[in-house]
Amino acid sequence: MKKMIKALSLALVLIMCFSSVAFALDVPSVQPLKFNDGNLRIMHITDTHLDNDNVDASVWLIAEACDREKPDIVIITGDNVDNVGDPENTKHLIDKLMAVFDERGIPAAVTFGNHDSESESPNALTREELMAYYNTHSSSVSVDDGAFLSGCGTYNIPVMSTDGKKIKFNLWVFDSGDYDSEGHYACVQADQVEWYKATSDALKFLNGGEKVYSLAFQHIIVEEVYDVLKKVDNKTLFAFEHMYNDGEYYTFDPAATNFGTLNETPCSGYLNYGQFDAMVEKGDVLAMFSGHDHTNAFGVRNKGIDISNSLSTRYNGDAFSTQYGYRIIDVKESDTSVYTTKVVHWFDMFTVSDLAEIKAEGDDYGYKLALDVMFKGFFQNVFEFKIYRAIVNAFTGGNVTYADC
Repeated sequence: MKKMIKALSLALVLIMCFSSVAFALDVPSVQPLKFNDGNLRIMHITDTHLDNDNVDASVWLIAEACDREKPDIVIITGDNVDNVGDPENTKHLIDKLMAVFDERGIPAAVTFGNHDSESESPNALTREELMAYYNTHSSSVSVDDGAFLSGCGTYNIPVMSTDGKKIKFNLWVFDSGDYDSEGHYACVQADQVEWYKATSDALKFLNGGEKVYSLAFQHIIVEEVYDVLKKVDNKTLFAFEHMYNDGEYYTFDPAATNFGTLNETPCSGYLNYGQFDAMVEKGDVLAMFSGHDHTNAFGVRNKGIDISNSLSTRYNGDAFSTQYGYRIIDVKESDTSVYTTKVVHWFDMFTVSDLAEIKAEGDDYGYKLALDVMFKGFFQNVFEFKIYRAIVNAFTGGNVTYADC
């Protein structure tokens, strides 16, 4: 009897998992996500922070990135648009962003960050209202989990085999909240953790007892990132103070597996309801990708899971904003136990021949924008990413910054 009850429970979770994607409020019917001739390409964009000043430039660059990378799905992990009290303007900004994916037929999965619904204005849209509006767009595969779970935007997207006959992979999307009752950054809640564990079991049950490998996406990074960083003296170059422990400074640990560059303090949640430990227990999550910390493009491996941060995907027109960009993740159907990833900064995108091509197409706005990105990015690339970091590495033994990925 217990086995039957467990099987029925798993089946119920799976039905909810699939039906929530297909029947989310206002979502047009979408095709199941599948491997594309054995390949799956994910674009991770985050912290676009779109407002009336940066929306056109940011959206043009995102569209250009989509045309170059040709992702099978885009996952957007919070702090998406300015939402401070003018619902029509908020919707206008969402329309600008989602049009990129609507026009290209790219599925887009959205969740939220700490800024999406923090406005004190009574006119600001709630998370639920925001999700409902995202779901009016044809590209949206986002889910409002309703009262079933804390927050809004915790769901999973099964990835079918190329022939559509079997679940081969899975994408987890979590709403990591905004702030706790004391004003600290929030985290994935206990009920969301239990949902993850039950859904992971359901996927494994339907996969003949074999776990379904997966990737997880959310806004706020888990605190276990600090477990594999190295506590150092506060005078150490590229050392950053712990988010909550005054006087504790951390940098990469050369004895650990590290990727990319740590440019600022990892701003994790203050509380912890066991999300990372649950993923270690289930053994199906290869990596967790977060945003929130705008200039970090790094990863550290902890207990077999890569805890990674992606760049803010916006362009504000200042020199520093050229450090922003996006992440690409590739998975092959032939071996879903591994993945590859790369970070692309805006200043890495364009060559002189690209500029000539954009100009020949008559896109004057795009030409001027690409030229601006390329010009500012040249100096940042040379002086910060090459000269300055070479000096830092020389003084620290080369254990501060790694290849971006």
